[in-house]
Amino acid sequence: MVEHGAWALFFAFVIVHAIADYPLQGPWLAENKVRGSDAGGNWWIAMVSHSLVHAGGVWWVSGSPVLGVVELVAHFVIDHGKGAGWYGMRTDQLLHVLCKAAYVVFLLTAA
Repeated sequence: MVEHGAWALFFAFVIVHAIADYPLQGPWLAENKVRGSDAGGNWWIAMVSHSLVHAGGVWWVSGSPVLGVVELVAHFVIDHGKGAGWYGMRTDQLLHVLCKAAYVVFLLTAA
C-alpha cells in the first residue's frame, strides 16, 4: 500500500476506520464499551474487542503488526475518553484520523 503514496494509504486507513467504527461495531459494542455500562462490569471486554477490530484493520492496511498494537492501545484510550465524557464525537473522530495520519508519516519515513 505504501507504494501507492501518502494519500492512498491515508484514504485506506480512513475507509477501514469507518467500516470498523460503524457497521462492524454494532449496538452491543457501542453500548457496552463504556465504563459503567450494563455490561456486568466487563466493559473492558467490549472495549478491547472493538479496539482489536480497529487494530486488525490497521495491520491489514499497513502490513505492520506493531502499528496494529499501537492502534489497539490508541483506539482504546481515545474511545475511553469519549465514553468518560472528556470530549465528544467530533474530537473522538479527529483523534482517530490524526492517528491514521501519524501512521502514514511513520510508514513513509521508516522505509
